[in-house]
Amino acid sequence: MPSRELQVIVDTIRSQPVPKTPPTLPEMRAAMEAMGPLFPVAGDVRCTPVEAGGVRAEWIVPPGVSDDRVVLYLHGGGYVMGSINTHRQLASRVARSSGSRALLIDYRLAPEHPHPAALEDAAASYRWVLEQGIEPERVAVAGDSAGGGLTVAALVALRDRGTPLPSAAVCISPWVDLEGLGQSMKTKADVDPMVRREDILRMARAYLPAGDLRDPRAAPLYANLAGLPPLLIQAGTAETLLDDAVRLAERARNASVDVTFEPWEDMIHVWHFFAAQLPEGREAIERIGEFLRSRLG
Repeated sequence: MPSRELQVIVDTIRSQPVPKTPPTLPEMRAAMEAMGPLFPVAGDVRCTPVEAGGVRAEWIVPPGVSDDRVVLYLHGGGYVMGSINTHRQLASRVARSSGSRALLIDYRLAPEHPHPAALEDAAASYRWVLEQGIEPERVAVAGDSAGGGLTVAALVALRDRGTPLPSAAVCISPWVDLEGLGQSMKTKADVDPMVRREDILRMARAYLPAGDLRDPRAAPLYANLAGLPPLLIQAGTAETLLDDAVRLAERARNASVDVTFEPWEDMIHVWHFFAAQLPEGREAIERIGEFLRSRLG
């Protein structure tokens, strides 16, 4: 049974007025940014701005974590919104649970900076971490939603360039199919209060304004995943992007990748974001911590 807290969150989301016309991109960004102060970082977490390979970033460091273990965190937001400000708390919780520092980056956003800008920034920041003397065996990459898709795309790009890969990766409710062709886009439409197909198609064309929406560098569902590090994929069974996670796990397994796929019953898109109120969010982040601790040493 889902918690009472989950129903309160879903009811709150559904109670928001539906605009007569689709919100503009500035309005979408402002709405997401306004959520940041609602989810403050714990007072014992140290947040230090840094430039990571030319990318604006922030070290997120809870007390007692290991200096030589790093989680590179890639935020969600459909490649068009989201920032360090919106994802500090989530990144800090992943850092604390895994006993690692988190490097949360502000990759460039579309449509001002379409694909491959975000991919270039993710790869550049990862290489910067290695340049700081951190061994790849002590690094993981993690991300939610579009950041989950960007996690996979970055791993593929790094592999293809011959860059030593991290020891593990985590994809939270990953968006890997820019066309929204998964059956859950239809079967979960009535229960998902957050993600609609028309919205992701709009974001997809902002991110990739021209060209094939199945370009594997932008839609990693279609990428060759051979040789990637162990993956933890978490998705809620009440989200329209569920089949993105299901198909990603299947393709990774078929490529002989070590995959742990966790479908969380009745959970909504990136329920981890609500961990301060939601026990299932805290439990899922703890599972991420266990996975990363077992692979980062």
